[in-house]
Amino acid sequence: MKPMRLKDKVALITGAGNGIGMESALLFAEEGASVIVADIDDEAGQKTVERIRGNGGTADFFRADVSRAADCEEMVAFAESAYGKLNVLFNNAGIMHSHDGDAVSTGEDVFDLTMGINVKGVFLGCKYGIPALKRAGGGSIINVASFVAILGAATPQVAYTASKGAVLSMTRELAVIHARENIRVNAICPGPLRTELLMKFLNTEAKQQRRLVHIPMGRFGEAREIAYGALYLASDESSFTTGTEFLVDGGITAAYVTPE
Repeated sequence: MKPMRLKDKVALITGAGNGIGMESALLFAEEGASVIVADIDDEAGQKTVERIRGNGGTADFFRADVSRAADCEEMVAFAESAYGKLNVLFNNAGIMHSHDGDAVSTGEDVFDLTMGINVKGVFLGCKYGIPALKRAGGGSIINVASFVAILGAATPQVAYTASKGAVLSMTRELAVIHARENIRVNAICPGPLRTELLMKFLNTEAKQQRRLVHIPMGRFGEAREIAYGALYLASDESSFTTGTEFLVDGGITAAYVTPE
């Protein structure tokens, strides 16, 4: 039997009720981690916990709105109370609003909501998570950015794109600040995925094809493929990796034109 890559580690994953967060929670548990599934959706979060426990893993659910400081402080405290420490903080929770468009058409409320969850949520996770990682002797923070932090999106989504650029910049700065404290901070940048989040946004065949034409692999990625990237960043295998923009994007950021 192969050794488990996260044996004896405690991982807190936000937005773990669906998509990348759910797949990462399942995978981290398979690899030996005790997982705190944090989500604003009680039903989805509990289902993830049930699946982990059904597979013989260890997990607990904590309801959290990552845009609220009190919720972020309490979810970290819950992790330490339940398992005695925190080794991995995966700031995954995020939204892509259906009314997010260009600067002219996007409402201020949509912009503020997007920044509140996608950027402030990462900031608050780090604000309360970093002291816990220090108490554990160090650890790994993984922030979900996006390929649109590197490239402009073909389909306008200005609030989302701005938020993911902010996540990437924040990740770099935190990585430098905490590098000598045995705390690694990396951003994972997924390409377009076949997740509920993106499919709700690309809600017509024309919108999907407009995105697909830019991906050299010619398909959307799967959430599980991002989870494997996150597993590397969570594990001790990435012990010399910090401040990175870890692109898992089907080649979209490498392409000038796509192959025929």
